[in-house]
Amino acid sequence: MNALEYVPVPAFEDNYIWVVSDGYHAVVVDPGEAAPVRAYLSRRGWRLSAILLTHHHQDHVGGVADLLNDQAVPVYGPAGEAIGHLTHRLKHGDRVTIAAPVLDLSVLEVPGHTSGHIAYFQAADQGGTPHVFCGDTLFACGCGRLFEGTPSQMLASLDSLAALPGATEVHCAHEYTLSNIRFALACDPDNDELLAWRDKASDLRACKVPTLPTTIAHERAVNPFLRADNPAIQTTLREQLHADVPDRLASFTLMREWKNRFR
Repeated sequence: MNALEYVPVPAFEDNYIWVVSDGYHAVVVDPGEAAPVRAYLSRRGWRLSAILLTHHHQDHVGGVADLLNDQAVPVYGPAGEAIGHLTHRLKHGDRVTIAAPVLDLSVLEVPGHTSGHIAYFQAADQGGTPHVFCGDTLFACGCGRLFEGTPSQMLASLDSLAALPGATEVHCAHEYTLSNIRFALACDPDNDELLAWRDKASDLRACKVPTLPTTIAHERAVNPFLRADNPAIQTTLREQLHADVPDRLASFTLMREWKNRFR
């Protein structure tokens, strides 16, 4: 059995469409457009075997119909969202088993960005490394906007992702890392790991290399949205926003609102 490859295929301005392959067959996650997927699969000589969707936004589902015109394959996605072409509607605790490439995934409901958003967790690849495909819930040094959910929902969703094994590779769907780091440093300016990550991520992007995947352990150390109970971050929020911060939900809510207008 070949080791699986996990490839971020660029799309639009800053999306990544994740492709997982055994060297012959490929599963595609959140294909917002078909052309980059077609081109990449053709170049590698891989055959599409399934599509996984995390939520209904067009930049994640817009290429599905075109890809199905090329080849009929199973399409997995959230049961709680209106998405066309789904053959398997999934809820929390469901399992997705794909024969080629060999993938065994568990489904996590992670609402907040959208009401029915899900993530796919692979407990271990052939080398023992776990993986999570989390769409727009968790980003490197950030989290998704709350278009349909509440702060408490998003915080609970982030908690469930943060509870995954530290070695879990996080395959999120956008290259937002540098802008997220700028905001993270506004919240947490004395975080040495975050400062080192700023330098490394800047070097990667200067070479046009993706900053992803990140890991859960890394995000626990540098992502302010996973550290809403951190006293230094809460002090910064009080000083910068002149607001009370009675608990971690208030801290998270203030950060998310601040990030919405941060430039």
